[in-house]
Amino acid sequence: MRRGFLIDMDGVIYKSSQMLSGADQFINGLRQRGIPFLFLTNNSQRTRRDVATKLRRLGIEAFEEDIFTCAMATARFLATQKPNGTAYVIGEGGLLQALYQNGYSIVDHDPDYVVVGEGRTLTLEQMESAVKMINRGAKLIATNLDPNCPTADGVRPGCGAFVAMLEAATGTTAFSVGKPSPVMMRQARKELCLSTEDVVMVGDTMETDVLGGVQMGYRTVLVLTGSTQEADLAHYAYRPDYIVDSIADLCEHELVTGANAAPVEALAATT
Repeated sequence: MRRGFLIDMDGVIYKSSQMLSGADQFINGLRQRGIPFLFLTNNSQRTRRDVATKLRRLGIEAFEEDIFTCAMATARFLATQKPNGTAYVIGEGGLLQALYQNGYSIVDHDPDYVVVGEGRTLTLEQMESAVKMINRGAKLIATNLDPNCPTADGVRPGCGAFVAMLEAATGTTAFSVGKPSPVMMRQARKELCLSTEDVVMVGDTMETDVLGGVQMGYRTVLVLTGSTQEADLAHYAYRPDYIVDSIADLCEHELVTGANAAPVEALAATT
């Protein structure tokens, strides 16, 4: 059976500016075996090139074509809904570039969509403008609904927090494209040219990575180096197929080597 991997980054491959042990070996192993993969991120700030550069500086071989962002997924989705449309954007370079590349114009009045991503330069003036545009008929689009973003010093408000403010002010519900949305998860699978049963989603977050994979019918791997711990699983109605302590445990795992993979119950019994 062919297989390929969708791999979350923060909490799986690195934390802040530190590569997690075994991440480089895991990626090198996939390349050596010819196993296709994509790094999947809900952060819309950076371009593909920026993300690849960060990974290389951490010591992981990565190229632009290895990166799939929620900004890309959002821009591609909008291009199918309204080709050559217009958008008012609350976000940064990665989102702006993705929209440009998919035929969108960025405007400051009468847009087809208000598109919200991550950023550190949000102003109340931007939010006020967005509220007026939404009330005049612009559709509200979120690149993701993550309420916060991890930083070296803790967390900061994320796209979901900004979107919640706009939803409360306008009475409008945003359409979200990023993980766990099937829009992004399906686009990423098609990028790998694989069937549903051949995709493995690796992540550290139950609400996005694992939920997105479960809803799509992908095999899912929960890595315990990020936001979710094994004790947290009791709070969820769904479970990952596999649980590993870190990405290092996947280097010689059956999912990579091609042997028959043990179910989550068997893995849990050994921890």
